Amino acid sequence: MKGNNIRKELLSWFFVFVSGITIALICREYIFSPVVVNGASMSPTYENEDVIIVSKISKIQRFYHIVFKAPYEDEYYIKRVIGLPGDTVEMKDDVLIINGKEFEEPYVKRNAEYQIRMTENFTLEDLTGEKKVPDGYIFVLGDNRLNSYDSRHYGLIPIEDVFGESKLRIYPLQNMKYFSNPYE
Repeated sequence: MKGNNIRKELLSWFFVFVSGITIALICREYIFSPVVVNGASMSPTYENEDVIIVSKISKIQRFYHIVFKAPYEDEYYIKRVIGLPGDTVEMKDDVLIINGKEFEEPYVKRNAEYQIRMTENFTLEDLTGEKKVPDGYIFVLGDNRLNSYDSRHYGLIPIEDVFGESKLRIYPLQNMKYFSNPYE
């Protein structure tokens, strides 16, 4: 009788363990996933090696931070959505203009001391040959405009290549100490 109870207890713990792992894997595969930022193209919003949580079920909106498959590399990039399907996009004298309306960009780090232009003048048509962002595509820019490889260089991003939206910055990876001795 005692051996039978131990077996039932072990089976119940095994079931709980397997169920927990299964739920975690399903959530990571279809709902959210951690991603490590690589590079400084989104500085100061995100720094190199920041850990973020990406929602795979979010609807893409203008100015959201998204992670997507890089056009020419086997990597993922994080950028800010600027143009959605049907939008016109241009930059004139460091002012972002979407569908004829000017937008402030407080997330772009500007250097008032040197008065340099952060983003060169362009129109969507200059960069992509399209007057408007076509259906199924988005136009993205990095927040660190002087150091960002984005839609100005590789064009429009297919929406199907979007991995998800950045929802939460957990912590810079370089500041995490795994198994550290608190007395050091």
